[in-house]
This record gives sequence, structure tokens and C-alpha cells, in this order.
Amino acid sequence: MDDLTLIQSVFDLGPQVRYVAVGHGQDVTIRERGGLADASSGESDRYEELLVNPTLLTLARQRGEIDCGGLRYLVVRYGNFHQVVVPLAGGGHVSVAVEPDADPVATAERVLALPA
Repeated sequence: MDDLTLIQSVFDLGPQVRYVAVGHGQDVTIRERGGLADASSGESDRYEELLVNPTLLTLARQRGEIDCGGLRYLVVRYGNFHQVVVPLAGGGHVSVAVEPDADPVATAERVLALPA
């Protein structure tokens, strides 16, 4: 599935999805639902996808591969939203910000269930 189709598929999961990004190295595609309250800046989102999320995934993946059965996803709880970060099978990641009252684990499982 191409990045834009993946992004739309994640937005189709429901109104709890605020933001979706797909990152492959230095190539990042970001889309945000309009009219968001307490949205972070586009520039900080881009740096999160270029630096923070790939680093967190690398650290957690390496730890998970030692004796935890691998890594399926990460959930980060910021003040205004949950950030769900799922590694992609072919490399890279998909990052989904969901509303603070949404279930980030259920969102992560639904993202994992999307066709590749």
C-alpha cells in the first residue's frame, strides 16, 4: 500500500485520529485532520517523525529482540494526545496521534490489522 493510501486508511479508523504520518528515512508524509484544538506545530511534527520516533523505535526494537518477543508498537502519552508509532515491515514507520480520550492500544491493533 502506498503512503497516501495508508494515511487515508488510518484516518478511516475514526474521528479519534488527529494526525497520521508515514516515515521512510528522510522521506516523511504528514496529514492532519482540520480544525484541531491543541495541535502541535507542523515543524515540530516533522522533527518528531525524522528524529524522535525512529530513535524510539530503534531503542525499543533492540530491547524487544533481546528477550521480549520483539516490538509491535509504541505508545507515547503527551498532554494533548496519544502518539502511536508502528514500525512498517519494509522499514520506516506509521505514526498516529489520537485524541486523549481514545484507546491508543486499540488504535495500534487496528493499524497493525490494515492490509500491507
